[in-house]
Amino acid sequence: MNTSRQRWAATRPRTVEALALALLSLLTVTGVVVTWAVMSRPPLWPAIALSVLACTALRLRRARPLPVLIATLLCTMAQGALGYLLTPLVMTPLLVAQYSLSVHSRRRVTWNSALVAVIGMVATGFFHAPFHDSPVLSVVNPTAWVLLSAAFGSYVRVRREYAAARAEHIAREREEEARHRVMQERMRIARELHDVVAHHLTLADAQAGTAAHLARTHPDQALDIVGKLPQSTSAALRELKATVGLLRQDTDPGDDLTPAPGLRDLPELVDACAAAGLTVTVTAEGETRRLTPVLDLTAYRIVQEALTNVSKYSATRAARVRLAYTPRRLTLTVTNDATSGVLAGAGGGFGLVSMRERAAAVGGSLQAGHQGEGVFEVACTLPIDSQDRQDSHDTHDHYDCYDEGPAT
Repeated sequence: MNTSRQRWAATRPRTVEALALALLSLLTVTGVVVTWAVMSRPPLWPAIALSVLACTALRLRRARPLPVLIATLLCTMAQGALGYLLTPLVMTPLLVAQYSLSVHSRRRVTWNSALVAVIGMVATGFFHAPFHDSPVLSVVNPTAWVLLSAAFGSYVRVRREYAAARAEHIAREREEEARHRVMQERMRIARELHDVVAHHLTLADAQAGTAAHLARTHPDQALDIVGKLPQSTSAALRELKATVGLLRQDTDPGDDLTPAPGLRDLPELVDACAAAGLTVTVTAEGETRRLTPVLDLTAYRIVQEALTNVSKYSATRAARVRLAYTPRRLTLTVTNDATSGVLAGAGGGFGLVSMRERAAAVGGSLQAGHQGEGVFEVACTLPIDSQDRQDSHDTHDHYDCYDEGPAT
């Protein structure tokens, strides 16, 4: 019921305004008649005309609040001069005008206008009212009502300003949060593109270089390596399609995207490295845990980037990958003998930066540096939720395609 009334009022503002002014006029005239009945019969019709005139002026209270206040103040003072007691009902147009001005004007204008109205009420009470023996009724009471109306209007104005400022602040915070999320998404997609392009192009370049080197002396091996090049390029295209697909809008048609890679794809990664001439040994320790998709992708990308850096910068053609599971964390370690080269990061690349960002994004940490004589190691620790425990089984069953190497 209230909702329907509000809807009706919102669609007919002029009708609502006319009804409100009519009701206000009725209340004011009622106050004049009651005062006329209990007093010594002051002039009635002039007071009623002044009440109607003051209520009619209220139509402009929003567009011209100060002139309306002056008009209602003069009408109220004239009623007091006719001998009427200025009760709240008689003063209703003045109180409404003072409230409206306080809501729509600045603080200084509000209280200056209230001061003028108070002076008018005091002048009327002292010089025209027949209640000189009762200053509370003739002066204090009208003055208090004027000040109360001004104070209430100021309170409403401050509340509205506060609500508007808060709404603007919330909107600004939402905009900043949306901008922050967009930046994070761009960085995540940039890392994905960097890892995909850097890894597959590095392997393809290594395969092409090895094939060119063996073309004259071992043509069969060179042809075999060249035959594996389409596998590397196809894998790169698939991952690029999946990554760029993240930029699609929900309304864009398209086929289902390829699932994000994870540690389950390590055998294919090792095979691709082997085709590029890099021997990778994978070992796993502890009870294998089920990883969330984000954590699984993070672990895979860190291993992939570390092996890409080995292929690009290391003089040796061998690397060791260790996966160590504990109840609360997964530790990834990629080690190679870098006697004649270093990993990315020292040369101004983004490999180590990307790996650190990925680890930090899931609450992990990553350290990279030389460990002893000519050994470079990338060690990453990632947290695992204790509720994501997988049924225990022999971890080496997942890596039976690898030659088990010593843990580093």
